Amino acid sequence: MNIIHGYRDDKALRDSFNQLAEQTFGLNFEGWYQNGFWKENYDPHSIIIDGEVASNVSVNRTDLMIGGKKYQILQLGTVMTAQAHRGKGYSRAIMEYIEREYADVDGIYLFANDTVVDYYPRFGFRPAVEYAYRKKVSLTGENRTEQVIMDCPENWAKLSAAMERSEFREGCPMVGNPGLIFFYVSLFLQEAVYFIPHLDAWVIAEPEEGVLTIHNIFAGEDVTVDDVAAAFGAEVQEIVLGFAPECADGWEVAEIHEEDTHFFVKGGVFAEFEAKKLRIPSLSHA
Repeated sequence: MNIIHGYRDDKALRDSFNQLAEQTFGLNFEGWYQNGFWKENYDPHSIIIDGEVASNVSVNRTDLMIGGKKYQILQLGTVMTAQAHRGKGYSRAIMEYIEREYADVDGIYLFANDTVVDYYPRFGFRPAVEYAYRKKVSLTGENRTEQVIMDCPENWAKLSAAMERSEFREGCPMVGNPGLIFFYVSLFLQEAVYFIPHLDAWVIAEPEEGVLTIHNIFAGEDVTVDDVAAAFGAEVQEIVLGFAPECADGWEVAEIHEEDTHFFVKGGVFAEFEAKKLRIPSLSHA
């Protein structure tokens, strides 16, 4: 049984990986790769049979900040096995390989669907809880944002620079892995990027029917969520965060329950994560 990883620059294997991802999830990572956003942090671990990816579990390495302390975290994702190779123990073999190779990390997490909730506890994972933050607002003024369509290298460079210099504070940021955010923006949120000139802030957000969902803010440390929301104008009646705020005062907090999605964790760091009522940022799901 041949388990390999680190092959993202091998076109034949990358094409095979993309083909299986399309068949399984309807996803294709090629555009992400061609735009230079697929970095070494995202590393498919695959069983190769006759030159094709038969089974895969991807490792996404990142750092998680909790209470000012940095933790080395893995997220497992893109778990898939070709139809012809299911029931042969291939996913288990890859999971066991990953456990051996990354035994020194502070924690591992993943998101699973309803069909595999009994599978991951076999590897020491336990169900955990994330928390979402929202609040009603009463705003005045006009929309002062500038929508930036992410369809050219110039705009990607500007967003990347804003991410690098950002000092915006949140309760549980992921650091050192901008590729995940680029993945979401390039595939699903190309029209969800805004620049706010008077704040010198870049925001990934979705305003819809009075509800402003803010996924990320890249700005100076003195910029607040309220500042950003106000820039979208009086139409905003409610703010929903895709991240945990640095201070929960004034926010309504509730457990996250999504259909066919279960949050599993492994490692002592997640006890503090749950105690502080945090969440994995919405654009940090591999």
